[in-house]
Amino acid sequence: MLIRCHIIEDEPMASSLLQLYVAKLPVLQLVAASPGPLQALESLKTTPVDLLFLDIRMPEMTGLSLLRVLEKRPLVIITTAYSEFALESYELDVVDYLKKPITFERFLKAVGKVEQRLEGRTAGAEFIFVKEGTRFVKIMFTDILFIEGLKNYVAIHTFSNQKIVSLQRMKTLEAQLPADKFIRVHNSYIISKSAIASVKENEVFVGNVKVPIGETYLKSFMEFIDGFHLR
Repeated sequence: MLIRCHIIEDEPMASSLLQLYVAKLPVLQLVAASPGPLQALESLKTTPVDLLFLDIRMPEMTGLSLLRVLEKRPLVIITTAYSEFALESYELDVVDYLKKPITFERFLKAVGKVEQRLEGRTAGAEFIFVKEGTRFVKIMFTDILFIEGLKNYVAIHTFSNQKIVSLQRMKTLEAQLPADKFIRVHNSYIISKSAIASVKENEVFVGNVKVPIGETYLKSFMEFIDGFHLR
């Protein structure tokens, strides 16, 4: 998938930062960067795009006013220093609302939401981006076998025997995972529910890997197993 995008931002530094972020993601193709809505209107008439990165407070016309006059509205990510327009923007069905200063991690999350919309997904995210060294790696939830905590790092083990190591805490990563697909079984382990092969005493086999079940997580894990056993 290639997402054609247009940046509408009157602040040169903010525009440059967004262009830098766009250039880092192969899924995005920058079609234009306009310093204001009026210039963007002319460009959008002849060169439609899939996605707008749209500032709100700009000379001559606000970003939200621009959305109201567009005949064919692309998907929109708001980029602004002000939080008071959040409710109004969501009423216009924007995909996400990024408050400046915008971090690359937050930018990635917003682009992920756009991908979901364009792919017609309605059941929530099906992937995450994790930072491995200097690159960001996209990992589908269905590819994850289990996740291992290594102090300040996590190691994501996949069904294809890949091991992606990322500098972040388990708790942070756990919050990004869907509870219907993953379960925490130990301070150092999160496993894919679909990968559970067998359970014996305080151990669970995930594929061919034996993972310990921590005392803190044993009760909730067995309740999950019993829920299927009793069906």
